[in-house]
Amino acid sequence: MYIMNGIAYAGNSANEIEIAEVRALDDLMLLITFSTGEKRLYDAEALLKYPAFKPLEQEEIFKTATVEHGVVVWLDGAIDIAPETLYKNSVFYPETFA
Repeated sequence: MYIMNGIAYAGNSANEIEIAEVRALDDLMLLITFSTGEKRLYDAEALLKYPAFKPLEQEEIFKTATVEHGVVVWLDGAIDIAPETLYKNSVFYPETFA
């Protein structure tokens, strides 16, 4: 058993990863800094096939990406994506390019 955010869960805690910082780039790319300090690039274009992410087609909305409680969000939290998904589907971004 483990406790996270005041809630008791059965089993073992997975390694938590959070988003520390996000910067929306051109061409639906996100430059993400994770809680580990690692920077990675994520191509958000694949998200557009899901209706919940359709508003991100509009560049002015996509560029408003922010971090709330360790999660990337848009439209005041109406759209979000799990940090684990971002990490798993992103590529390492060498610090020399940051």
